Amino acid sequence: QVHVAESGGGLVQPGGSLNLSCTASGDIFRIGIMAWYRQAPGKEREFVADITTGGLTNYADFVEGRFTISRDNAKDAMYLQMNSLKSEDTAVYYCSTRIDLTTYWGQGTQVTVSS
Repeated sequence: QVHVAESGGGLVQPGGSLNLSCTASGDIFRIGIMAWYRQAPGKEREFVADITTGGLTNYADFVEGRFTISRDNAKDAMYLQMNSLKSEDTAVYYCSTRIDLTTYWGQGTQVTVSS
């Protein structure tokens, strides 16, 4: 069995920073591409960023250089450093992980940007 979990969300003021983490555990042979998605209230889930095993990254246009995705293959972990946060970044952030030909999702972590 495989378990994927996010952490690091919370309440932050506009302009602030948060660092999200995603860890995978369980019966894992190989982790492929890892990605962050988010879903704001009343909106569809949208892509934020992804990273390959080799470290190649891809970002959504709205990131505008404010977020940095990274991963630690030895720890089966992925991170999202978010800076210069805006109110429109408020959403539940989800980790999506390709593990042994199956895509797993975490339960999500709430990020709220508000003064």
